[in-house]
Amino acid sequence: MAGRIRRPARPAQVRDPGRAVVFSARVGAGHDAAADEIARRLAGAGLQVDRHDFLDQLPGPVGRMMCDSYHNMLLAAPWSYQMLYGALDRSRALSLQVSFFSALSTRRMLDAIGTDARVVVSTYPLASQVLGRLRASGRLRVPVVTYLTDYSVHRLWVAEGVDGHTAVHDVAADQARAHGAAQVVTVDPAVDPRFFRSTAATKAQARAEFGLPAEGKLALLVGGSWGIGEFDETVRDITATGVARCVVVCGQNEDLRRRLLDQGVEHVYGWVDDMPGLMHACDVLVQNAGGMTVYEARACGLPVVTYRTLPGHGETNAQSLDEAGTAPWVRDAADLRAALEKSLLDRPWDVVPEFAADPVTVILGMAPRCAELEPVSAVGRIPKQRDRKNRRWERRLRGVRFGTTPRDGGEQGEYDYETREAA
Repeated sequence: MAGRIRRPARPAQVRDPGRAVVFSARVGAGHDAAADEIARRLAGAGLQVDRHDFLDQLPGPVGRMMCDSYHNMLLAAPWSYQMLYGALDRSRALSLQVSFFSALSTRRMLDAIGTDARVVVSTYPLASQVLGRLRASGRLRVPVVTYLTDYSVHRLWVAEGVDGHTAVHDVAADQARAHGAAQVVTVDPAVDPRFFRSTAATKAQARAEFGLPAEGKLALLVGGSWGIGEFDETVRDITATGVARCVVVCGQNEDLRRRLLDQGVEHVYGWVDDMPGLMHACDVLVQNAGGMTVYEARACGLPVVTYRTLPGHGETNAQSLDEAGTAPWVRDAADLRAALEKSLLDRPWDVVPEFAADPVTVILGMAPRCAELEPVSAVGRIPKQRDRKNRRWERRLRGVRFGTTPRDGGEQGEYDYETREAA
């Protein structure tokens, strides 16, 4: 008898997780570092990730001129940057003018996003302004999430039309809400996994690799990738305390490196590729701007002190870091010794607050699957039939953060595309 012909089983249909587009800017290194780590985690979750520099989306030399102007203001006339930063934060009319100017990038940004993206992430405020305007006008149907890189939130970080915001601390989250930000969730800082908690063994190994003394306390001084700040005075003040010897990273500022070496400072570096190793070698970080370096130091278990801050975002970040209890802001040289000694004795924080969510989990929770995207409504929101479900997801995220909602089962399974372990 002829055997029954069996039709081969159909392979399981695997849904394409989609494509993510991440915008940053080469203004310093903090925005790019956050974007790189978010892109890495999104790729680990299975998404195709495209990275773009916002400055390259502007026409002609405009982006380069913006970056150079900002750099030169900080180097030559920091008071002028202080005035501009404050005016933009106080004046909605002035910030709107900057937003309109940023819109010169609209065409290139739309081309970069394309028609098949699942989510767009911004780690730079002017990129968020353009994306929010496109979302609110209905020209962009893809959800937009802004990752707030600083502890303090400037008015330009918050744009109407952006679907959600992630903040690295509740202090920053509260400031974002005060500016009118939609759906703000506190998340873990997006830090490269090479920055991990130091041990006695990693410290000894790092000091040997960098040629640093095996004994004694070391204070690591940083001023961002551009090496900007009052380094001469800071080295003098720390040395005068007698608490620690200085290890200085000058970044791309070669003039500063040569000047400090001429002054007899023993441990001076230019650009350092192995910043995790140098942080493992030192005992305290002294910084002047806040931002990504602080998160990396905390991941290494390195205490942080803010001193001789940069104008503008440096001062507002210092205030927020001090308010959050993350890093004391030392305003007077007479208080520096006590602050350093206290930081060396007290290491009170955990690397990751237990209530914080993984940023990729939150970003993907705000973004539907590609197949679920539907034509955007006139005001540029996620389609109305999904609004109720999105609100439930936002409430559930808040519940998970504060331990009031179980992490498994139910509706969350539909949205929990990424976990801390998988990322």
